[in-house]
Amino acid sequence: MVVDTAGSASSELRRRLGENGIIVAPGVFSPISALIAARAGFEALYFSGGALANSLGLPDLGMTTMSELTQAVHYVADRVKLPLIVDVDTGFGEAVNVMRVVRELEGLNVAALHIEDQVMPKKCGHLSGKQIVSVDEMVKKIIAAKESSTKRIVVIARTDARGVEGMDAAIERAIAYEKAGADMIFPEALGSADEFREFASKIHVQLLANMTEFGKTPYISVKEFERLGYKVVIFPMTAFRASLRALEDTYADLRRLGTQRSRLGKMMTREEIYRLIDYYSYESFDSESAKAADKVLKSR
Repeated sequence: MVVDTAGSASSELRRRLGENGIIVAPGVFSPISALIAARAGFEALYFSGGALANSLGLPDLGMTTMSELTQAVHYVADRVKLPLIVDVDTGFGEAVNVMRVVRELEGLNVAALHIEDQVMPKKCGHLSGKQIVSVDEMVKKIIAAKESSTKRIVVIARTDARGVEGMDAAIERAIAYEKAGADMIFPEALGSADEFREFASKIHVQLLANMTEFGKTPYISVKEFERLGYKVVIFPMTAFRASLRALEDTYADLRRLGTQRSRLGKMMTREEIYRLIDYYSYESFDSESAKAADKVLKSR
């Protein structure tokens, strides 16, 4: 049964999907990264399964659990109210597992999720050696996601078939996933603007493009993706990779120089961090609570 979704993240995302213009969803991997992305003015955010795994020091091979994902998403969704698109890999199992993850994420007011058609252990979509499940198995997962949703969460079906069976097979799968009820299709690891254009010409639901770095997809701008017929563009690992390089450089300088002075201009100041996390409202709350407690104790 679908409940009233007024005010939900999924209803907000669906409203935005119905408007003109493309949606850019940068990858976030922690609450503070989400706060920074929100402050930059984005309309939606993307929680990457690859970034989650890598942040735990693990490869993106389906090694993270549903509980690890939902806990991490909880921290982000609690701090930022923008529509959040969540990568659930292969759905953590079969159709019944997909049902459970949908319910868990709806409880966190997640706007959308995407499921991929890879065999476990899955791989990053831009690596070779992937295997994909049967169309029937993926269709069951899409149906499970749609039927178990009570808040009309946006269900995005990702196909990795381009790198396994070729472009025609990827399009055939996408058509089947569309018929199964997917709200949006995510063709992974296409190799050119022409392939993105061809894919868009054959699919009738809205499309999501992945503009990751160091992969099989050439660097295509947001404006070009919009011209090619795509509604959402994600940058799943961009900020995460940049932050890792900043960490590496900072630790190297600290070890080599024995001081952080040379990097002060590349840091957020204490005051900037405090403003970002709304530190002073917590301080004010604590002060007011102390005053109220003191008043109660004096009235005894």
